[in-house]
Amino acid sequence: MRKLSILGLMCVGLLFVSTIHAQVAPGVNNAELKGDYAFSFSGMTTGGGNNSTPFAAVGRFTSDGAGNLTNGELDANGFGAMEKAVAQPFTGTYSIGADSRGVMNLNIPGGGLLAFAMMANGNAKFVEIDAAGGHGTVGSGTMEKEDTTAFSTAKITGDYAFGVAGFDQSNNRTAMAGRFTANGAGTFTNGAADVNLSGTFSTLNVFAGSYMVTDGATGRGILNMPPVAGGTPINLDFVFYVVNASKVFAMEMDALSPATPLLIGAVLRQQTPALVGFTNASLKGGMVMYGSGTGAAEAGQLQADGIGTLTLDFNGACWGEGPGTGTYAVASDGRAAIKIGGRYGVTYLVSSNQVFYILPDPCVSFGFGEPQSPGTLTNSAIAGKYAGSMTIPTYVNDFIFSGEFTADGASPTGSISGTEDIGTPSGAILGQPANATYSISSTYANGRGAMSGNIAGIVYVISPSKFVVLSSAVPTYPSLLIFEQ
Repeated sequence: MRKLSILGLMCVGLLFVSTIHAQVAPGVNNAELKGDYAFSFSGMTTGGGNNSTPFAAVGRFTSDGAGNLTNGELDANGFGAMEKAVAQPFTGTYSIGADSRGVMNLNIPGGGLLAFAMMANGNAKFVEIDAAGGHGTVGSGTMEKEDTTAFSTAKITGDYAFGVAGFDQSNNRTAMAGRFTANGAGTFTNGAADVNLSGTFSTLNVFAGSYMVTDGATGRGILNMPPVAGGTPINLDFVFYVVNASKVFAMEMDALSPATPLLIGAVLRQQTPALVGFTNASLKGGMVMYGSGTGAAEAGQLQADGIGTLTLDFNGACWGEGPGTGTYAVASDGRAAIKIGGRYGVTYLVSSNQVFYILPDPCVSFGFGEPQSPGTLTNSAIAGKYAGSMTIPTYVNDFIFSGEFTADGASPTGSISGTEDIGTPSGAILGQPANATYSISSTYANGRGAMSGNIAGIVYVISPSKFVVLSSAVPTYPSLLIFEQ
């Protein structure tokens, strides 16, 4: 597909009208999206059949709360020349219905259309819905409110952990997780990282690099990361957009090649304990881990004792499935080595029980871990309204959706229902009802359960405001669904 944005070229005006018709009272909740936003998008483009190439974008916009977008800017990268954009300006319009489902139309060369679901904090999950006839781009992303006072190099200072993953033009997967210390003047030092390049795992030597917020009006910046793997320099150039001083969205901007795959992810400020740094005590209690490997999503729960022993229930792309026990060791910079039987993995801590993880398996497993709420988690932990979406797309023919849902928290069997907007290469499926039942228990792993119906799979509860589903109700491989209030 030829385009300069994250969006499609096919029948934009017609699709916009049909999406509006799928809403109840379109425009009534436009005020829910108001202010400055940064966004990140990961997907794939297909010209027909099952073949696809990676595509990603990062950027920002300002929403007036009345249906209009201004000050938009995005950078995009993909295999074709027409899929690349550098600081591309745009405006746009949007409409949010009574159930907080929205549609967004961006004025970018080639046109564009998104469906999104609002969360209570004003952020949103979105999917692209303009592919048709087996041609186009599908994928998902997130929009998050920006702190415009952080649009300067000086505000990016201190210790940061990062995680990025993606593919080259032949769909060989690469993932990298690590950390560095930024000085607030454009240089970072004490860099360390682990990378899985198509199943070849390496620990990178200590490295330094540079970064700069190049546009104080948009929060756009450039980061150069020249780590050394196996004695060979790998120069990676990222464009980033500032969400706040503790978070940026980053995307690899070089032309796709085996040495420079299209990586996308986030950089997060580490909450490094004073004086001693991170220790084994930084991993204590429950953590829900979720991510993806080649062709499949994964999720699980880790329980650490704070002194070096853990239990893990993990449903992985190929690293391993089921329960296990093992050990871990946390270095002062936040890198933690995990061993379970003959398997091992690496995490980089952002804060206590919050990590990027990367595994040395052929699937190039990579993802994020979040602290799990203390106490026993049962059905009552899933109750109220949630924005849901399929995140980390793993296969071009998946039904990638966003939507709004309501759960009743009933025991022994709870019910969740909602409405989805789905993007597929064959065309959008708008206003699709979804209903499921669920049961959460603490007997196998705390907060783990099962869901069946239109949404089916293994559930892991992070907190009463967030849970993930490793879904089996998709046409191909397991997919990761995230529900957040």
